[in-house]
Amino acid sequence: MIRVLVVDDSAVLRQSTKFILESDPDLKVIGEAVNGIDALELVDRLRPDVITMDIRMPKMDGLEAIRQIMAARPAPIVVVTSIDLDRDLGVTSQATKLGAVSVLRRPESVASPGYRTFASSLIQQVKLMSSVKLVHRPLDTRSPQAAPPPGNIAPLGTLTRTAKTEIVAIGSSTGGPAALHKLLTGLPGSFPLPIVMVQHISFGFVKGLADWLNDACQIRVKVAEQGERLQGGTAYIAPDDCHLMVDRFNKITLSTGEPVGGFRPSVTPLFQSTAHSYGAAAIGVILTGMGSDGATGMLAMKQAGALNLAQDESSCVVFGMPKEAIALGAVHHVVPLDKMAAMIQSCMITA
Repeated sequence: MIRVLVVDDSAVLRQSTKFILESDPDLKVIGEAVNGIDALELVDRLRPDVITMDIRMPKMDGLEAIRQIMAARPAPIVVVTSIDLDRDLGVTSQATKLGAVSVLRRPESVASPGYRTFASSLIQQVKLMSSVKLVHRPLDTRSPQAAPPPGNIAPLGTLTRTAKTEIVAIGSSTGGPAALHKLLTGLPGSFPLPIVMVQHISFGFVKGLADWLNDACQIRVKVAEQGERLQGGTAYIAPDDCHLMVDRFNKITLSTGEPVGGFRPSVTPLFQSTAHSYGAAAIGVILTGMGSDGATGMLAMKQAGALNLAQDESSCVVFGMPKEAIALGAVHHVVPLDKMAAMIQSCMITA
């Protein structure tokens, strides 16, 4: 049973959210808060698995509540708001930087054409995000002055690459589902390359993650299968409890070999196999995540001639995996999450 706290100043919308969530037998609303201050007290007392959070509320709004919750007792927060997110792009950006794992726009009423889709997405995201493990974030979220990049990160203009790009390999962990959503929805349906991905996620949730991403993206997203031939415009995510690797014949290999660094699937075998099979024809991407998984694999990609990108600290839920790859000298360029899709496309060599 996934225990959910609903935060909204409208009693009608709280009841509507509760009705949607409890239509799924795996979800239970354990509390309702009318503003951010109320939410802080209930989070501390009830310790929910997931929180749904409105933005505009009296006394303490949703953004401030997210900031304080993530500093005191972190929990996956799905923002549910009536704000027009296409017009007010800052809401999504602020919420995710403060620690929210997903943002959904609520339709105007139950009679709105997109209401059923919204209800389905809300259930799916709450269930999916319940498996995301979070850590405390500093209470002071003022942006520090940007530090110069480490000396081992080369400006893109200094890189010499001639091989035609054939594949993109991505690794992510804590905060990864939302980061993958942001990245993959930024790619056009005409994106020509296959993408192979490892995301650390609780057992049983990977199919839901793939379906959620597939519904949102212009490219196809699916769970990888043994021996499957890689196709352009398709993103393949590692299945439960299997390492995902690629071979020289553009095929997927799944392995139940020993965990690497405590993980199966692990990002490191994916990156190592990509280095071995594709060399300079690959782009490596390491996103938000705790620990160091993928760092040595990304170094192998760099040594084989691949171009490697890391998500920047300010847009990460946890700056662990990118930081370790950067420290190892495995990264060519550090990129904000909202620029990552465009950066991948600009780095591709297509002829």
